[in-house]
Amino acid sequence: MHQPLCVLDSWSQENNEVVNKWKQLEGGDVLTRDQNQNHSRLIWYSSEFHKLLRKIQGIPPIADHTQLELTVVYNACVCSIAQSQFSEAELLLTRATARVLQMTEDDPAASDPPAFWRTALKSVGNTALKPHVLYLLCLQWAIWLATYQLKTIQGFQDELLSAFETLSTGVWEEEKSASRRKSSDIPLLVMDQRRLIELLQICTFIAQGAERLSEGQSSEALSGLQTASSLPAPRTLIAYTHLLSGSCLAHMSRPQMALQCYRMALETDSRCVCALYQSMLIYRQLGNTQAEIQALRLLHSTLMLPSVTEPALAGAHLLPPSLLLRSQSLSRLLSVPAALSVLHSLALKCVLHERVSEGVECYLDLLAALHSEDQHGVHAEGPPLPKLPELYLQAGAALLMARRPADCMALCDEVITTSLELLPGKVVLEEPEEKCEAETGTLCAEGEDRVGMLLWVGAAYLLQGHCHTHLRDWKQAVTHYTRCFNLLVKVYFKKRGCQPQIPSADMAGMQGTDLCVLQRLKGLSLAGRGISFTQIDQNREALRDLQLSMQAFPECTGAGLWCGEVLWRLGRRREAVACWEKTWSFTPQSSVQSLSVYLQEPQSGPLLDSTELRRRIQELCPTLSA
Repeated sequence: MHQPLCVLDSWSQENNEVVNKWKQLEGGDVLTRDQNQNHSRLIWYSSEFHKLLRKIQGIPPIADHTQLELTVVYNACVCSIAQSQFSEAELLLTRATARVLQMTEDDPAASDPPAFWRTALKSVGNTALKPHVLYLLCLQWAIWLATYQLKTIQGFQDELLSAFETLSTGVWEEEKSASRRKSSDIPLLVMDQRRLIELLQICTFIAQGAERLSEGQSSEALSGLQTASSLPAPRTLIAYTHLLSGSCLAHMSRPQMALQCYRMALETDSRCVCALYQSMLIYRQLGNTQAEIQALRLLHSTLMLPSVTEPALAGAHLLPPSLLLRSQSLSRLLSVPAALSVLHSLALKCVLHERVSEGVECYLDLLAALHSEDQHGVHAEGPPLPKLPELYLQAGAALLMARRPADCMALCDEVITTSLELLPGKVVLEEPEEKCEAETGTLCAEGEDRVGMLLWVGAAYLLQGHCHTHLRDWKQAVTHYTRCFNLLVKVYFKKRGCQPQIPSADMAGMQGTDLCVLQRLKGLSLAGRGISFTQIDQNREALRDLQLSMQAFPECTGAGLWCGEVLWRLGRRREAVACWEKTWSFTPQSSVQSLSVYLQEPQSGPLLDSTELRRRIQELCPTLSA
């Protein structure tokens, strides 16, 4: 009997040497510096545990060394799970537990994992092996959690909760008794059991809460998440419970309570960007634009901070929470747009809500970031940024609003010079089929790219026309509005079975976005040219363009008011009154905020005072009320 005990001591010492080396790395915080080197180290430690395990399992199971064997199995499985080798880890657990059943002469034939583990727990009863089998069961739970087998966990919930209760008292008593023995005699575990149990508990609540929330079971999800928020856990995970609780309350139409949960998440972990993003969405839903802008600004600044790994607690390097929380439901709930996408949203929101100077600075920062080598967050998940010409046009429109026409024209020149030579002589948009083959879809995409490029250049000429109007250079304004219009008439629309024709306003209402943009650009360019003609006393040319503008883009208020003004100047005052009244009574079909900022009617240049026009109408028709 003396020889096996010596071998047992040797194996125990070999296990402890490997564990101590790993803990020295953790204690020295070496693991957070080079992730590739960390992975190589982990492979080595895993190999050492597997070598030792093969030695131990090379002989039939003996009661004297079963506890050591299960400890080494635990250590080897932790390393395998840490490398996402879940099948290998599960096989180790099954073989080790089967050896325990072999020693206790129980039948390990159950193929169903929950039934197999129930047999194992019943077999060890209250013997000294029970804590070790429970540790292995916790690793099985970790595998189920990492591989998103929540239904299996749910079906085995009672046994797992009982295991937690047993270990939460037994582990600590074992630690006290172990402290009174020589440390060299105790087979060490590579990951602290207490941390593993706490991690599994809260990660399970979070994963189940995310799944229930995605299934519309907000109330059930909220109950579990509130329980989880009081558990001992890293602050990031506690912040997740508050965040998901807020999402539950948002789905339950309780926005103010949701905001309170998001604040708690941020108080727990100030870098919980998901809470900032969800708060911004709530403010948008409530129509609180100023709070939304503030949240966007804070979200962007937080996303731009250097990425750092949250300091792991002792023994938690091997199985970080991210390894256990990999479900698609949770990933969707935790996703946030890229930093530059947030900056773009902030720029646009500021410009549309009378904070133009802030919006301009955001646009310029965005363009500078896109042209720099450090494009922080360009490739992150989330909605993609608009294409560069689109961003140039939006920034140009913002600069014009900020009364910086020279800068606006410079950006428009960039769009024109990079695209003008690539423009086709003619573009025909065909009515899409109800079901397109893959090849047809490719052709449609190519056509959309061509018409998109043409619309960008047309919009650039339009903005330059607005700039010259702002500078009261009417001849140059007419020239650029004409260049815009001449480009737009190159686009034709072809219905199935018909000849190509120039699109009309009613077609734009029935068809896609490109046709709507086309008609709006036509209307704005004709309106701009017509208004410019009024400033150089070419009223008949002005009337022609303004009437064509109203046909292409009936919502154009400027065209309607100036058309009435020209009719008034030409002595056709009844027609002028009818034109003004029709313009005032028109209900816009599209929200201003849904449009690209460069497609909005310009607020600079010659404007008409509606109060003055109504006074004229009253003088002309004294019986009518103003």
